Amino acid sequence: MVEDLLIKNGLVVTADDKGTIYENGYIRATDGKITEIGSNEPRGSADATIDASGCVVIPGLITAHTHLYGILLRGASLNIKPPTDFAQVLQRVWWPVDSALTVGDAYASALSASADMLRNGSTLYADTYSGPNSIEGSLEAIAKGTREVGMRGIVAFEMTERNNPEEAQRGLQEGINFVNSIENDELIYGMMSLHASFTVGDEIVKKVVEEAKNLDIPITVHTSEGLVDLYHNLEASGERTVERLDRLGVLGKKTVLAHCVHVNNHEMDLIAKSGSSVAHNPMSNMLNAVGVSPVPSMLERKITVGLGNDGWIYDPFENMRCALTIHRLASGNPSVIGSEEIFKMATLDGARCYGLEKKVGSLEKNKFADIVILDGTKVPTPLTKESVIGHLLNTFSGGNVRDVFVGGKCVVQNKQLTSVPDEQIAKISRDAAKGLWSRLN
Repeated sequence: MVEDLLIKNGLVVTADDKGTIYENGYIRATDGKITEIGSNEPRGSADATIDASGCVVIPGLITAHTHLYGILLRGASLNIKPPTDFAQVLQRVWWPVDSALTVGDAYASALSASADMLRNGSTLYADTYSGPNSIEGSLEAIAKGTREVGMRGIVAFEMTERNNPEEAQRGLQEGINFVNSIENDELIYGMMSLHASFTVGDEIVKKVVEEAKNLDIPITVHTSEGLVDLYHNLEASGERTVERLDRLGVLGKKTVLAHCVHVNNHEMDLIAKSGSSVAHNPMSNMLNAVGVSPVPSMLERKITVGLGNDGWIYDPFENMRCALTIHRLASGNPSVIGSEEIFKMATLDGARCYGLEKKVGSLEKNKFADIVILDGTKVPTPLTKESVIGHLLNTFSGGNVRDVFVGGKCVVQNKQLTSVPDEQIAKISRDAAKGLWSRLN
């Protein structure tokens, strides 16, 4: 990492709460943090100067929910009976995958997925790993792969009792041990994760809540992604999913509820009142045919909503476009949600979900210099202060990412990773996928 970095001559979109945009803008970073930001010609020189002429400069995008190991299933041909609903998707695809994963797969997928996200402009992810036969050591393996490519990650083991209670206890201990091992880590953070309300009993939920409070870390849980979650809770306790989580003390300012597709007005009121956040995964929701999360209603209630990929498509620009269009289609209202709201989900509000808004999510003084430079030279219409947000949603894609900086360190330069050769990552990932596919079939 250079001690003093200067990026100049770019159209700088800060993503701060005021929506500040600098034409002919510059950013100076010292020791990994932003020290100056503004317009026109900066004073003084720097150890490294990057010319962003014709480019758009944005904060590193935040992936608020993912499963890194999902990358190993891309293109796989599984010998299964085609599922017809979400419960069957879990039973026939993901739960067998979970059981087949190894600690080596955890490392390979973290390396490959982190590289993919970085190349597409995401600099921080929140991941939950679910491998009942590869619990111990899995989180450090994920952290290792992530550090090697230079990305930031929030990592957790996804606890479930669907096989047996001991599995959840081991997952809880793995999480505790990992969080205690990464104190002051520059790139890796920890959190607690529950798979979903319908796969855990009350006691393990209470333990997770207690440990998360003791460690002062976030909790995340898949929440009414499919109807199976809602119906299970109604049958078991007469409560809707969010009502049960509220009763057990899960909701709160450090809680991120993933998906929230099948939630009603009362549940959204509970989420809003508790200060919990929501990680929205529109592309995955479409893929699994589970429905459309009522995000516009959440935003009306001032619920913080981040944008995730759920382990499917790691290009955050595709996920932003999907989020923009799915709610317009579902509501029949082409103005129900706007580009500015979606971009905020992928930046500052994604950071807010995990209490990191003072460190990342926008380009502001004293924040980490997590910066993405987008090549705007081929944009077909004027690229201005007024048009740039529209272009970010309608024109740009991960393919336009030129350079990426994490903590002031260049991790992608001219579309190439700087730390690990792309070919090496591809080989490690393909070898792991080949073994996983063989075990599955």
